[in-house]
Amino acid sequence: QVHVAESGGGLVQAGDSLTLSCTASKRTFRTFAMAWFRQAPGKDREFVAAVRWDGGARFYADFAKGRFTIKNDYAKNMVSLEIASLKPEDTDLYACAAGYPGNIMISGEYNYWGQGTQVTVSS
Repeated sequence: QVHVAESGGGLVQAGDSLTLSCTASKRTFRTFAMAWFRQAPGKDREFVAAVRWDGGARFYADFAKGRFTIKNDYAKNMVSLEIASLKPEDTDLYACAAGYPGNIMISGEYNYWGQGTQVTVSS
């Protein structure tokens, strides 16, 4: 069992920046990865960004490129998601995932999830 917890969400104004954080309780294998997904009410879960511990490769959804930055703390099983120039369309519940994915951008590849942290961006 792996416990995942994220924090850092809140109510912000468009143009602000925000950093979300997430910690997984442990990792076991070389292929460990962590990711961020977001989900608006009534909509499908959407990939945002991910990072592999094995090599440190980072991946971003198209909409996230340029404004979103994912970073990992290798030793602590932690990731952050820095969001710059927030837009109202960034409003979502942001959930952190951990596991050993094949395709790192597919939510079903992750076994461990946090409860999510809400980001709400006013115009």
